[in-house]
Amino acid sequence: MGDTKMNTINCSVIGLGWFGEKHCEVLHNLPQAQLHAVCTRRPDRLKEIANRFATPASYTDYHDMLANPEIEVVSVVTMWDQHVEPTIAALEAGKHVFLEKPMASSVADCDRIIKAAANAPGKFMVGHICRFNPRYAAAKAEIDAGNIGEIVSIYARRNLPAWVTEDVLEKIGPISGDAVHDTDLMLWYTSANIKTAYGQTHRVRDKKFPDIGWIMYRFDNGAIGVCEVVWALPGKSPFQIDERMQIVGTTGSIQIHDTAPNLLVVDQESARHPDTTYWPELHGQRVGALRSEWEYFLKCIAADTEPSVVSPTDSRAAVAACLAAEQSAETGQVIEL
Repeated sequence: MGDTKMNTINCSVIGLGWFGEKHCEVLHNLPQAQLHAVCTRRPDRLKEIANRFATPASYTDYHDMLANPEIEVVSVVTMWDQHVEPTIAALEAGKHVFLEKPMASSVADCDRIIKAAANAPGKFMVGHICRFNPRYAAAKAEIDAGNIGEIVSIYARRNLPAWVTEDVLEKIGPISGDAVHDTDLMLWYTSANIKTAYGQTHRVRDKKFPDIGWIMYRFDNGAIGVCEVVWALPGKSPFQIDERMQIVGTTGSIQIHDTAPNLLVVDQESARHPDTTYWPELHGQRVGALRSEWEYFLKCIAADTEPSVVSPTDSRAAVAACLAAEQSAETGQVIEL
């Protein structure tokens, strides 16, 4: 057999930073996808990625890319405050759109995207990757089966070494950048709404955004949620994400411990915990939760079904809560949603 792919869907990626490249790697390997085009404003980076994946087309202007009738699916992996225009333009061009989280940098922009998606023929999904992490998905199944009763408390931690966030902190802070994951999971698990948010931040480095964010949420069912996001762990930390969650219900509890401790490699330089969950490389292919969510989205397109694992209103709710927590941290007030 050659490399010919049967019944493939032509996909494209806008935004070719570190994570945009991960999207390209996944789409390049998926049998049901064809990485047809890539787009970034940086000509050098565009040439590098287009050459690496031998894409039939490459663009410095996403408007030109969206005019290509052969492209069916667009992945938007630009910075969060640059999501709105390319996403709406892609939806209006009749494309299916996979949008990276957070959905947008304001609730008003989320609403614009939701409206465009509702009026567009294509499928739309925001990439809340944690919902495709097998451990978080398994927890959801246990909760939905009633195995821990009604949730009363959730504690989440998602801490990163300082070297991971060195450049990121000029673009986004830890609450919108990472607590949005755990906020989304809390909303998913409780099926409740967040009533109030109280946030605290702390600045370690001289960056645009603070390095550390803590949040306490109160849900309308009485449950309490706490998010810890420290983007300033010591440089020698042996992992990229220290991630854990404790969910306490009236009749049981769930503990999730990911991703740091499940693989330990000791070499001449260090002891380290490589990622085995989100985008590990296995047998020369980019696999894990990122691949799983892409497989799910492409399956929805092929079957003409709406993506139900995560809805646009879910994505909006997580953004609204994180922005409220950031507002709380700035003002010192508890913010009502």
